[in-house]
Amino acid sequence: MQTSLHAAGEIIDHLLLPASLAQIAVIAGAALLGWWLARLLRPRLTGSTAPEDLQGRLKEATWVAAPFAATLLILATADGLLHASGVPARIADVAVQLTALLLLIRLAVYVVRVSLGARARLKGWGTPISLVVWVFLSLHLLGWGDTVIGVLDGMGMSLGKTRISVWSVAKLVVTVSLFVVAAMWVSRWLERHVLKLDALPSTMRIGIAKFTQAFLVALSVLVGLNAAGLDLTTLNVLTGAIGIGLGFGLQSIAANFVSGFVLLMDRSIKPGDVISFTGMPGTATEGFGWVEELRGRYVVVRDRDGVSTLVPNQNLITNPVINWSYGDSRVRLKLPIRISYQNDPELAMRLLLQSSAGHPRVIRDPAPVARLMSFGDHGIELELRFWIPDPQEGVNNVRSDVNRAIWRLFKEHGIVIPVAQREVRLEMVNPRVGDADPARDD
Repeated sequence: MQTSLHAAGEIIDHLLLPASLAQIAVIAGAALLGWWLARLLRPRLTGSTAPEDLQGRLKEATWVAAPFAATLLILATADGLLHASGVPARIADVAVQLTALLLLIRLAVYVVRVSLGARARLKGWGTPISLVVWVFLSLHLLGWGDTVIGVLDGMGMSLGKTRISVWSVAKLVVTVSLFVVAAMWVSRWLERHVLKLDALPSTMRIGIAKFTQAFLVALSVLVGLNAAGLDLTTLNVLTGAIGIGLGFGLQSIAANFVSGFVLLMDRSIKPGDVISFTGMPGTATEGFGWVEELRGRYVVVRDRDGVSTLVPNQNLITNPVINWSYGDSRVRLKLPIRISYQNDPELAMRLLLQSSAGHPRVIRDPAPVARLMSFGDHGIELELRFWIPDPQEGVNNVRSDVNRAIWRLFKEHGIVIPVAQREVRLEMVNPRVGDADPARDD
């Protein structure tokens, strides 16, 4: 420890020399100028959409590397001028090397993020991760790596036979992260190939891909812990606590994850299906929407208003769900209508069939039918029944079109749609008529 402090003191004394301070000032000026130039350049590289092709990725990579590249260019130019003027530039040389290293690390982190896909959730963390890696590698390049590791390893505590230090924790985190990144790469490669297998149903392909990803990530964590030198037998207490937590506090979450795998495997609900997830009977459209995505814990259902509802997987397993796209996509719609007893029901039923005959989404085979259902209290109850082939295009819009046609045809032919009426009769009764003489109290 004393040796390290003495070496650090000598370095500080060297940095306070006038020649060293001049080089530090040049380095700071180059860094500020580089970031200022990058700030002017970045708006020209910002696109309105996320880049997906090679040109867009190169443009985004240029945007990411702009501050570091501009700083390196200016710093290398200043370093060359210092050498040309015969001024000592040892610190500037080291700064050029370290800036080039930082640029390479930042580009490498960007490539890793792109290779892991949009679900890697590394966007926004590229610069902090790059700086951490850069600091560690810079210490090794400067020859201070072993000293820093010794200092970090000395900061810790002992728990029984196990010693935990800052360095062991950092090494554990880095090792596990590297194994997880490798597992994500492999799972992404397998996912691309599995999703191309047309022989398997789409839901089974998604299920296999998600199960493979979860298995590889879990395996990579265990292998990373073992590679970092952690004895996995010491995790028995932790795994027991996790099991108890799953049994009591996390049972709902665990049930949703298991239900998600069941939905993927049994193919009862898949992306693109049209469902009503409120369990209403018949052709009710409460909770009507399209399945956009099957996630591990929930299903994303988007309705016709553009609102996405996150339905827990367990609800779709335990509750009745109407899948309009399951099996035959054709569905039958029923439109009840009431006419007055003064009108001819035969004419009304012909008009009902005529109202649906011209609609482009009404199926001709089976043909629409009109039925006289009952003689009600307020009129004759009729019902028009017809089939449509595409409920995913909407159901209520067809109902509205046919109802408007019914109203127009009934108006043209004098068919009356009666409203509910009740007759209330009031009778005035003389209370003295028929009553006995009231008793007297003499």
